[in-house]
Amino acid sequence: MRKRKVGVLGATGSVGQRFVQLLEGHPWFELGALFASERSAGKRYKDAAQWFLPSKLPQEAAEMVVQPMDAIGAPANEELAIMFSALPGDVASKVERRCAELGFAVSSNVAVHRMEPDVPLIIPEINADHLALIEMQKSNRGWDGFIVTNPNCSTIVMALSLKPLLPLGIHTVHVATMQAVSGAGYTGLGSMAILDNVIPYIGKEEGKMERETLKILGRLDGASVRNAPFTVCASCHRVPVMDGHTMAIWVNFKDAVSADAVKDAFLNFSSEFKTPFAPEKPVIVREEPNRPQPRLDRDAGNGMSVSVGRIRSGNVGNEIKYIAQGHNTVRGASGASILNAEVLVERGYIP
Repeated sequence: MRKRKVGVLGATGSVGQRFVQLLEGHPWFELGALFASERSAGKRYKDAAQWFLPSKLPQEAAEMVVQPMDAIGAPANEELAIMFSALPGDVASKVERRCAELGFAVSSNVAVHRMEPDVPLIIPEINADHLALIEMQKSNRGWDGFIVTNPNCSTIVMALSLKPLLPLGIHTVHVATMQAVSGAGYTGLGSMAILDNVIPYIGKEEGKMERETLKILGRLDGASVRNAPFTVCASCHRVPVMDGHTMAIWVNFKDAVSADAVKDAFLNFSSEFKTPFAPEKPVIVREEPNRPQPRLDRDAGNGMSVSVGRIRSGNVGNEIKYIAQGHNTVRGASGASILNAEVLVERGYIP
């Protein structure tokens, strides 16, 4: 397969850096351009980005000159097939739309377009069929390109764990998250705010989990998605962990369900995708009573698998409770966008 050239929008930020890291040596994609604000434009990437990931800055990216956003349509960038978006929300809408108008496929990690009716909100193992919305989006908006989004980092972890349980008849879901500081960006929280502390509020996070989950697990009905027929109630918290979101989940079912039945559903869940970033096991069951843990389990499946454990019956109605954990900047952000792009290639949406 000939490698497709890709660009990264918002390349100097925390998610943008993770895109650059994960794209190094990708068998299908070749980094072709890096875009950032005017403050970084014109500089070599190694000078513009304050690299903070533990791995070495990829050499192919280090010497690339960062381009401003208004250079997206320049002739030098015509060979780019995909734009990965890690832009701040306040600029993402305009820039992503312009990219789609110019004919690029945009695989976005940004929230701004996720809930628009003709924009697919995709976790491939759950709802790859929702990619059918792309043709409607292009027709509705007169674009040659399109926008596909992945969900919020905490939504991805929870939704992947809920997918195997759908046949058991979900009635309600309650979740309490313990989210890593990397989810706030490198400068998002001061050390004095998070050390020796838990912050019981993450702006807009609870609403994202409650809305996005229902769209992802919903059913494509003609030209729109019909939301999943249950409710989600979320309480989100920031904890002093570097990477890896952990969450306690309570699922009430319409009928009585055993913990063993839930465990079997997790164990039997598999993915049809065999692309480079698709994990062999999207959901991994931990048998130990004190797992999963972010330090031990966040890199499962190269950071693309969700780990579950402590599966047990609850005390309210037909309730099962369990712990889910996943890497928030790999599966929950850049890795999710890359996997979406791989599926777009595999299914012929990107020539």
